[in-house]
Amino acid sequence: MNAEIDFGEWLSRVRRERPLVHGIFGPVVAGRVADALLAVGASPVMARAPEEVADVARGAGAVTLSLGMLDAQSLAAMLAAGQAAGGAGVPVVFDPVGVGATAYRAEAAARLAAQLRLAVLRGNRGEIGWMLGTGGRVRGVDAVTGGAGLEAAMQAWARSRASVVVATGAVDLVADGTRVLRLGNGDPVLAAVAGTGCQLTALIGAWIAVAGPRPALARVAEAAAAAITSFNVAAELAREVARGPGSFPAALLDALWDLTGERVARRARVEILQV
Repeated sequence: MNAEIDFGEWLSRVRRERPLVHGIFGPVVAGRVADALLAVGASPVMARAPEEVADVARGAGAVTLSLGMLDAQSLAAMLAAGQAAGGAGVPVVFDPVGVGATAYRAEAAARLAAQLRLAVLRGNRGEIGWMLGTGGRVRGVDAVTGGAGLEAAMQAWARSRASVVVATGAVDLVADGTRVLRLGNGDPVLAAVAGTGCQLTALIGAWIAVAGPRPALARVAEAAAAAITSFNVAAELAREVARGPGSFPAALLDALWDLTGERVARRARVEILQV
């Protein structure tokens, strides 16, 4: 545990405040994302029609966007929701799933990053490395490598964009321009189950939604770190009872439902580096 961040209190706040999280995710994972949000006490809304997403986004506590199963409608919906959220001061979390796998996906990710005011850019190391130009590579939606100099590039992006950057992997990284938080919880089976990255993206949105109005970048980073640690502690607990990737999703939901702030705080493994 690190005394600088009260990981347990963040979870307690989410359960008390029940933030509304608007998510635009592919249909393969949308149900699992909604279930994860409900398990921690948040309220999901999964609107994706371009005609209504702006209204939904303005009333949400956070907007979470995933490149996921990209098509013209989902791209239009993400742009409309993200722009409406930015105008209303609602934080936006963007997950560039599979960026770099195709030219269309790369162009869509670049357009969203350029046109939206992002509170958090979150992806696996390959996706974040590609977005930041460190040579990150993906195969399908899986990371191959984040490239050299990833932490420095994350810090530079955070400073220039006033946006927290999260790169997940064996050790998860959170950068806010002045610190890098290295998070050591989790279990390898997360990578063997579809939708766990999108679940994490949505939970980061829920934690940021309770950070207060227009929170400072350092506070957004702490919210993101607390969400990641809570999710990863739940994964560790789920793995103790799950036989493998078939039973793991149900065990993960049960672990999120039963998770307590005290358990998260006790099991948290974090290293904070000042730069």
